[in-house]
Amino acid sequence: MSVAKTGSSLAAARLPRRSLLIGTKSCSRMLTCETRSQIWLFGNGAAVPQCPEPYGEQAYLHPDHCDQFFLCTNGTLTLETCENGLLFDGKGAVHNHCNYNWAVNCGNRKFVTDQTPISTPGCEYLFGIYPDSHSCSTTYNKCAYGEPHPEHCEAGLVYDHRIHGCQWPDKMLETCNPDAVVGFKCPDSVPSNSINHRFWPYPRYALPGDCHRLITCVDGHPRLITCGEGKVFNEESLTCEDPEDAPYACRH
Repeated sequence: MSVAKTGSSLAAARLPRRSLLIGTKSCSRMLTCETRSQIWLFGNGAAVPQCPEPYGEQAYLHPDHCDQFFLCTNGTLTLETCENGLLFDGKGAVHNHCNYNWAVNCGNRKFVTDQTPISTPGCEYLFGIYPDSHSCSTTYNKCAYGEPHPEHCEAGLVYDHRIHGCQWPDKMLETCNPDAVVGFKCPDSVPSNSINHRFWPYPRYALPGDCHRLITCVDGHPRLITCGEGKVFNEESLTCEDPEDAPYACRH
């Protein structure tokens, strides 16, 4: 499915004559109003958007429509329409510069196209991110053109439809068992003289043989933590360190 285009030249992108307010600058009495994102030229009863840059590709917000935007390609302007499930805010680039509809704040901008979901198995809209089941799951579907593509959460995380992303399983207790997801059960008590207790109220535990991850218990539930890039886990100190400071087994 291709992106709908209305016109391939400046003449095809004419808008009704009116006063435009871009940012804090009124353009109603100016021949040219220039902002960081777009230039509007007035003449012959029409406001014609012009491409500010002669080269490259730039996408610009449509002042009235949340599901459309202006695209400049080497100085040539076209009016583009986002696919079903996508809108434009200039902040995302899921497909053809458009962002997921749940991530876009349209403000007062309206819709030109019908926003009714076009659903397929596993996809509410043609484009979107959706759970692959109603139970606790470490995978989810990323949909493009109505085709669901399975994606995996990072180890120790589960998909949360409320944030359209992966989450700690202890934040999903209504459907998830963190012990089963992480593969670890936090002890009921932690001896005060143990190294684990040093990190109270979030005691830490080592994963035997794992040089890059550790367990942190939060309110009695385990979370799998990964050391940052270039760091390894020291089972003796229960901290992430530079490889040269870690036990020999984790230096390589």
